[in-house]
Amino acid sequence: MATGRKVDTEDGNTAGGRTRWKVFALVLAAGFSGVAVMLTGLSKGAVAASFTVSGTSYKASADKLTGEGVVQFGSVDRSADEAHPVLVNGFKHAKLTNFCQSIHVTDLPGLGDATVRIKAADGMSADNLVLGIDQVDGDLTLNNVEIGRDASELSAGPDGAQGAPGGFGIQASGATIDDLRQQAWSTTASTLNLNDVNISVVPGDKPCF
Repeated sequence: MATGRKVDTEDGNTAGGRTRWKVFALVLAAGFSGVAVMLTGLSKGAVAASFTVSGTSYKASADKLTGEGVVQFGSVDRSADEAHPVLVNGFKHAKLTNFCQSIHVTDLPGLGDATVRIKAADGMSADNLVLGIDQVDGDLTLNNVEIGRDASELSAGPDGAQGAPGGFGIQASGATIDDLRQQAWSTTASTLNLNDVNISVVPGDKPCF
């Protein structure tokens, strides 16, 4: 557990209240001991594995994500013929500014490859947001953070957002990610609001980042 401290990996300074990583990418990877262990999350209530995913990942970006009630732990998303190790990020409430999501679709008849792009220039907000993430990058700040908590005992996030007993977990009262760039397999939310939304299909592979 880490409380009352700030850690900045660039200069090593510590101060009150927050933990900060300059580049945040699968921070729980060190807690994994392989896909076989992560698969046990399927029978232990891991939220990201609650439905079968399409087998196609997607990219999303935002200028800033601000979240309340945050949990993170390792799990797996399963498609029809493959298991995908993921980092589950759960937020009781989240707001994203200048949101963009892109899905690359291949071999469309008469068109070939195309990209479906969803943009919300005025941002996106969500309640009980749970993401199964392949990779995430950005500047992360966590408030009132507990690192190394048993994943099955995480309590800060959405109801049911817990991992396998003995798994490595992180929780925090709040989080901010600047310059968010992520690749994910699944998203669930009890409420999802997209403001000033635009959905388009463009030829070729033209992701949000």
